[in-house]
Amino acid sequence: MREKIRSRKSDYILSITVFALLIIGIIMISSASVVLSYEKFGSNNYYVIRQIVNALIGIGFLIFFYLIDYRKLKKISPIFLILTIILLLLVFLIGFQYGGAKRWLHFGSFINVQPTEITKLAYVLYLAAWLENRGEKLRDFQYGLIPFVLMTVFIAFLIILQPDFGTTLVIILTAASMFVIAGASWQQIILGGFAGLAVVWLLIKSSSYRFARLSVFLDPSSDTQGIGYHINQALLAIGSGGLLGLGFGLSRQKYNYLPEPMGDSIFAIMAEEIGFLRVIIIILLFIVLAYRGYRIARLSPDTFGRLTAFGITTWLTIQAAINIAAMLSLVPLTGIPLPFISYGGSSLISSLAGIGILLNISKLSVKGEVYESPRGSWWNSRSHNSRSIRSRRVTSKR
Repeated sequence: MREKIRSRKSDYILSITVFALLIIGIIMISSASVVLSYEKFGSNNYYVIRQIVNALIGIGFLIFFYLIDYRKLKKISPIFLILTIILLLLVFLIGFQYGGAKRWLHFGSFINVQPTEITKLAYVLYLAAWLENRGEKLRDFQYGLIPFVLMTVFIAFLIILQPDFGTTLVIILTAASMFVIAGASWQQIILGGFAGLAVVWLLIKSSSYRFARLSVFLDPSSDTQGIGYHINQALLAIGSGGLLGLGFGLSRQKYNYLPEPMGDSIFAIMAEEIGFLRVIIIILLFIVLAYRGYRIARLSPDTFGRLTAFGITTWLTIQAAINIAAMLSLVPLTGIPLPFISYGGSSLISSLAGIGILLNISKLSVKGEVYESPRGSWWNSRSHNSRSIRSRRVTSKR
């Protein structure tokens, strides 16, 4: 039976949560970036002003994707992905190199684009459309697992060449989660899981730098002035902050001790200045974001909406979890930004655009009895069974 959908207010709790993270990020960047900003540009506010501009552009994209019907994105998702792949290829030809990696495209003196950040959103949209079109064929190895693996490996290959292992890991984990939730068989999950672990291990072994990062993770004191310098300085910042922090603006590690203090390492600066008890509030905000995002996915009116909402939420949640865990030395250090908080235009704009799509999906809710989803999928076995029972109760009362 085809479901009827009705418009409702978007998820205001998600909106408040995201804007709280955004404001916290701008405030913390104003402190974490002050030293580098003055040394490079002679102004204490260079980076924070640029981040405010990035935030305004990102809010513009959020509003745009909030207003248009998200279902229209299904038709243009292949074009969006192709354009993103072109940008990824352009990086190798005219890209800007910084910190040993070539990840940026410069368009003029002010516009810098990092295609890998755009790829996260583009691939989520394309994969959601592709998985919906496959339907029950997804459980077939020839039409499901094999093309999925080939597509994901191709995207990951373009990113790992830059190199950007952190983004590669986020995309692989997000794509794998979407494939499982769309209705993959247990055989596909087991085989794909072993294949994924093998690929990640090969990527680590193929790079002496990544293998050294893993070695330092296992023994942080092994090379404190070399490959282990970054994580040791991060732990020093977090440890010196204690429970209540040294005070806003009083970080010592931002004085050219901790690399990327307003970027990938901003969580350590926050812990140093405001203390771990207050940082827990930020972690709770990300937990709220994850809960509301998955709730939107569960209540979405169609498969494309559900998979898109699930993919966006998983991408942002995994990225936040890896960034925070890396700063706490719970996982090997990887260079990925903390969503909505770390400095970076491409990351912030892409993340806010994703939130705009989530809020768009949340405007629609399901009102019906039975949703025909792929046999054996997570949605069919949990979400819609429980919702159809509730719908029958409401109908019987009326």
